[in-house]
Amino acid sequence: MYNLEYKSMLNERVVQVLKTIFDPEIPVNIYDLGLIYEININNEGVAEILMTLTAPNCPVAEDLPVEIHDKVAAVEGIKGCNVTLTFDPPWDRAMISDEGLLELGFL
Repeated sequence: MYNLEYKSMLNERVVQVLKTIFDPEIPVNIYDLGLIYEININNEGVAEILMTLTAPNCPVAEDLPVEIHDKVAAVEGIKGCNVTLTFDPPWDRAMISDEGLLELGFL
């Protein structure tokens, strides 16, 4: 069973990995772009990720969740990864972090 402190450390590792994955159409990582809605590490060490795409017909709709799964599952301490894609709520520019807005030149 993973304690809260260990889960928090794993969560931070997962976030760092997610920040290395970029949307091919927007030069911002998927975390700062606001595509990641939730990250939960369960007691077995499996990362549960709820995410969206910038649009339902996004050209990487099939590839991006696989890349996320593979990279997160490889994080030390993570025993597996489940990626769930949702469009509720739909993504919009308001979900971009301040870091992402800065990268895009909006701040």
